[in-house]
Amino acid sequence: MNRITIVGTGFAALTAIQTLRQQRKLACEITVVSSKPEFIYYPGLIWIPCRLRSGDDLRIDLTRFFERMQVKHVAAEAIGLSADGRILKTTVGEIKNDALVIASGGRFIKKLPGIEHAITPCEGIESAEAIRDRLRIMEGGHIAMGFASNPNEPSSMRGGPIFEFLFGLDTQLRQEHRREQFHLTFFTPAERPGNRLGPKAVNGLLAEMKRRDIATHLGHKLKSFSPRAVTTEGGEFDADLIIFMPGMTGNAWFDNTQLPRSPGGLLQADAQCRVPGFERVYVAGDAGSFPGPDWMPKQAHMADLQARTAARNLAAEFAGREPTETFKVELICIVDTNDSGMLVVRNEKYNFVLPSMRVFHLLKRFFEWLYLRKFR
Repeated sequence: MNRITIVGTGFAALTAIQTLRQQRKLACEITVVSSKPEFIYYPGLIWIPCRLRSGDDLRIDLTRFFERMQVKHVAAEAIGLSADGRILKTTVGEIKNDALVIASGGRFIKKLPGIEHAITPCEGIESAEAIRDRLRIMEGGHIAMGFASNPNEPSSMRGGPIFEFLFGLDTQLRQEHRREQFHLTFFTPAERPGNRLGPKAVNGLLAEMKRRDIATHLGHKLKSFSPRAVTTEGGEFDADLIIFMPGMTGNAWFDNTQLPRSPGGLLQADAQCRVPGFERVYVAGDAGSFPGPDWMPKQAHMADLQARTAARNLAAEFAGREPTETFKVELICIVDTNDSGMLVVRNEKYNFVLPSMRVFHLLKRFFEWLYLRKFR
């Protein structure tokens, strides 16, 4: 029986498992390697500061899901590869495979001087809770929120959640009747923040910031953070709380492999999600660098599309067929504000933006319920 090892338990990994099990003619043993048999629903982190969600709402125990999918979970961390990918080295020993799917996500670049003074919200539940707890004790002051990209691979970034944390925090403070006590500043080295969402979306985001009286500091390279300020090449501004999303690179364990890397340190992938030069080694999600337009997003929906492609191509290989399936490049995003949301859709044929409405906030919450019910 074919042995398939999957690294990770994020969106791409779970979609790969489900897609493999849907291939009726594929008989395989699936082993998943991650530190815990759990899934964190990262899109819901934006609602932790305002208490619409708690950590327990977003932390899903995968034990029963793995049982249903006949998956063996190994509680370990990947540390390297050997035998041209046929052996995954982990913290608990070596795992042999006939195929490998790497879906272990990306890693934030933490090299900016003083970055220890900033909270990176998408690092996990603890980070979102840290924002919640800081807001609770603050009586006022300056809050700075921003993002940057990987300088060697500008597309390797995740800026969308920062807009949601920004607008959500503004909504929260207004609902708490505390907004006038705070000064909010949005910052990024980009002159047109959110450009991968499309020109109309950028205009809409900037207009929303102006409407909410959120200051902007755009187009200046970041130099450093301190406990009370953000410093860029364009000057310095006050910040009693810094919420910052750095650019992304590949996992540290990639350094202990011979897998080809992109300029930004991610795993190089082709249009079929294969890692070139390695037989039956695939990558999906934030861990990979894929061919496509410069606006191709690092988001859960894109990870799902890539994972389905990887799993179907892998099944084709085991059946003796050429893996020819490619993934659709598509961005679907609801920029949530805690009580409403702006819908952005972009693919290679069209790009449209629908203005912020209550129904999109409710739709985002419904999608969360629909997505998570498969794993509960």
